[in-house]
Amino acid sequence: MQRLSPLDAMFLHQDSPTVPRQVASLAILEAGDHPLDYDRLIHVINERIDLVPRYRQVPRSVPGAVGTPVWLDDENFDISLHVRRSALPRPGTTDALHELVGRLIARRLDLDRPLWELYLIEGLADGRVALLFKSHQALVDGSETVDLAQVLLEETAHERDIPYEEWNPRSEPNAAELLVDTIGRNVRHPGEALRVTELNLGRLARKLPVIGADAQVPHGVLSTELSRHRRFASLAVDLEDFRRVREEHGGTVNDVILASIAGGIRGWMLTRAEPVSAKTSFRAMVPMSVVAKDGLPTSLGSKVRGHLLSLPVGESNPVVRLHQVSYALKDHRETGSAVAANKLASLPGFATSTFHAVGARVADAEAGRGHQIVITNVPGPQDPLYLAGEAVAEVYPCIPLSGRRAVAIGVTSYHSKVFFGIVADRDAVPDVDVLAQCIEDALAELVESVEDRRTRAPRGRQRPTKG
Repeated sequence: MQRLSPLDAMFLHQDSPTVPRQVASLAILEAGDHPLDYDRLIHVINERIDLVPRYRQVPRSVPGAVGTPVWLDDENFDISLHVRRSALPRPGTTDALHELVGRLIARRLDLDRPLWELYLIEGLADGRVALLFKSHQALVDGSETVDLAQVLLEETAHERDIPYEEWNPRSEPNAAELLVDTIGRNVRHPGEALRVTELNLGRLARKLPVIGADAQVPHGVLSTELSRHRRFASLAVDLEDFRRVREEHGGTVNDVILASIAGGIRGWMLTRAEPVSAKTSFRAMVPMSVVAKDGLPTSLGSKVRGHLLSLPVGESNPVVRLHQVSYALKDHRETGSAVAANKLASLPGFATSTFHAVGARVADAEAGRGHQIVITNVPGPQDPLYLAGEAVAEVYPCIPLSGRRAVAIGVTSYHSKVFFGIVADRDAVPDVDVLAQCIEDALAELVESVEDRRTRAPRGRQRPTKG
């Protein structure tokens, strides 16, 4: 029997109507000759679910709570309870999709069933369909279990038939067997038993701040008492724009993305008549991958570390803002531990979705550092991906809210585009679409700075003309 780690048990325990502990990702498929339907989707999942056995398991509590819950096969597993259909009203606008995604990511998972759901969303404009993947933060750790999207998305357009065996659940142990096994484990691992005891006494947050409650977060535009409802907005821009800015001003594509977010928050605050001074900044938790001995993470979940970054929202000059972000991240790059973007993008399958899930776990595990916003940025493959032979056009991460944080932003680069998924509290941020537009405007400012510098000839010289 495999047990939930103390961190996983904490995520399960902290799941609540206002803070559902789940990560999601939205994938939009191209309109092909044979659009993906429900039966084909079920078939593809049944072929591949053996690769992630935990997607047919549930966490069961141990009698007396003397240990963390255990993962056991769900004897009543019914895939139709996890793969669901939904449709947009005509004409299937982006706004309607955002509204539906906001409702779905706010809906808690059933903790008595395997901790995931997948929605097939039909009725999008131009005959497209969308898939919304949802998984609990206790499920996807990047080591024992990866995100379902990583298993379903592949590099070939050829629809493959993968042989699979009929699944038969293992019988669930009775209470006495669970208790005996747990006591034996506690004897063998006294440190783990101590952590479980602290968890049960409600002292784990104080003893282990890495998985404790949030430190006191300052009140402000990004801080609120979370409601039960969420809003979602998306933004898609050309990757080449970020590369042009990087080539002209230095740093990395990640620096340009974070500077654009800082500028976007600034512009959004100004539209709300919020006070912005030269010293205005927000603490952002930016999970980053670090290299292992062989040059890559030993597992997707084992080499991600939280990096605390001060977003220079008060800086009015976009180029200076970029240089401030680049300087703040310079130490991380110069340690030699940073994983190059091309290495992450070349990992097999769509590992991007798993890295976002792990990044969200790390951010919540380090809540004691008092960050005000979570930003996950994971470079993805630049070659097209497919699901059941249908091309994936867009992919948007949906990072969960927790603590008092009213906004979370996930960023993925894929197939020459950069996709932003913005999750916000519905009551606190009714204008999340304005925030998305302001991020796009902030990037446009940086792109304009490149064009200005390239068209401005040095004094006393003329820019040579092409003959």
